[in-house]
Amino acid sequence: ASMAIGTSHLVLSTKAGATYGWVMIVPIILANVLKYPFFEFGIRYTNATGRSLVEGYSRRGKGFMWVYAGITLVTTFTILAALYVVTAGLLSNLFGIDGISVSLIALGLFAFISAALIIGRYSLLETTLKFVVTILFAALLVTTVMVLYKPAVTPNPGFTRPPLLDSVGVLFLISLIGWMPTAVEASSWLSLWSLEKYKVMGRRPSLKEALGEFNSGYITTALLAVFFLIIGLRTLYGTGTVLSGNAVTFADQVVQLFTTHIGEWAYIFIAVSAFATMFSTCMTAHDAIARVSVDVLEYLQPDRKRFIRKWHYAAAVLVLTAVNYLVLTAFSANMG
Repeated sequence: ASMAIGTSHLVLSTKAGATYGWVMIVPIILANVLKYPFFEFGIRYTNATGRSLVEGYSRRGKGFMWVYAGITLVTTFTILAALYVVTAGLLSNLFGIDGISVSLIALGLFAFISAALIIGRYSLLETTLKFVVTILFAALLVTTVMVLYKPAVTPNPGFTRPPLLDSVGVLFLISLIGWMPTAVEASSWLSLWSLEKYKVMGRRPSLKEALGEFNSGYITTALLAVFFLIIGLRTLYGTGTVLSGNAVTFADQVVQLFTTHIGEWAYIFIAVSAFATMFSTCMTAHDAIARVSVDVLEYLQPDRKRFIRKWHYAAAVLVLTAVNYLVLTAFSANMG
């Protein structure tokens, strides 16, 4: 259920508040509301039919499959590279790792997560996520309350809000809305996880039960985005501080934001939860894209060979690692 806490929150929501102020609550809420039906449908369809959305698309015809395959292909080459860079930046910053490049740390993360997914599979993923999100929610709630309780940072004299609708603003809006709470095609990720979950549970829950769980996760996700916005707004808006595009510097700035307002003692708590958030997102997205890729390949074949063996999934996980690591090194680990 907590599929979507990651870059859109930690990076973009904080930046939205820090750069543009309160006005950004509008696109954040709108994005969450307008995308809700797409994700809800993934849960609903799978609960009603016992099939994944990908299979649903393939039943509508080959054309739909090719479109979906195209969208997945684009994501395959970018999403993980971006997530892993941010995570590596946080890791490097938190534990003060000097002398090892971000791309090397990312490689280590790729290796570790690939192994965890191939060995631990779905149940490990789900338990990790529940634990991480609980910690994160608590840490953020405390920070948000404290940030609201203290006076907001005073803007620089002569500060004016940057225009929202110039090229920089519009591009920022596109990335914020596009990633909030996550990409729309993640609806099929949700449907594949539902199937896996039903397998683990040994039954198919009622629609009410499935949607109830989804809704609580979704609302939490939306609330967290607002928390991040408020934190960015109360601590940085108007000061002219620019959040960096370099993953390590960015990680440092975010953690500093929190500790300035809660106190140094909170450093480790915040640092760990920020890292845990991004780590779990890497794990989630890596698992999802591997599953979806295997599913898409299966339905694109004319004679439909079933790709249900463990090694098919394992191969997909490793191919994704290789491709995204190459992308990451090609762009010399730049978050932007």
